[in-house]
Amino acid sequence: MNTGQLLLTMGGMFLLAMVVLRVNNNFLRTSDIMYSTKYGVLATSLATSIIEEASGKKFDANTDTTSLDDVDDLTAPASLGHAWGEQYPFFNDFDDFNNFTKTDSTLPSAKFNIRCRVVYVEPSGNKIVEVNKRTWYKKLEVMVTSQSMKTGNRQDTVKLSTMFSYWFAR
Repeated sequence: MNTGQLLLTMGGMFLLAMVVLRVNNNFLRTSDIMYSTKYGVLATSLATSIIEEASGKKFDANTDTTSLDDVDDLTAPASLGHAWGEQYPFFNDFDDFNNFTKTDSTLPSAKFNIRCRVVYVEPSGNKIVEVNKRTWYKKLEVMVTSQSMKTGNRQDTVKLSTMFSYWFAR
């Protein structure tokens, strides 16, 4: 084997090594994207479950057994949340989910932290704005985070919200 053949062989080995490194890098990147997507879907499912559960409850503690026709009879904005003695999963109205937190560790691969917030809202033009007064509308925001949903130094958060209106058919 002469010098030319040796250089060609070394060049071929170098090119092969570069191709193998590139393929491995792409496999690792694809795996990261797949796991990130998987955790995002799971977080979305957890948030949706909380929203569905809250939407199945009564609008307000004061509408649990009777109907109201005066907005001032609803729970005060500062008092939104579960009453003393009420514990999840036995909440009886929508705003009991205010300041509710839960850690879901049912999956061995990830632990999800769930935070909820309930506020009164009202329409204003083409927007829905938070207000610090009683209205016939409440908004629930559910935020789900996980250490497994971290991208570099950035923490990803899935945030879903829904509105709930009070109505009573006579």
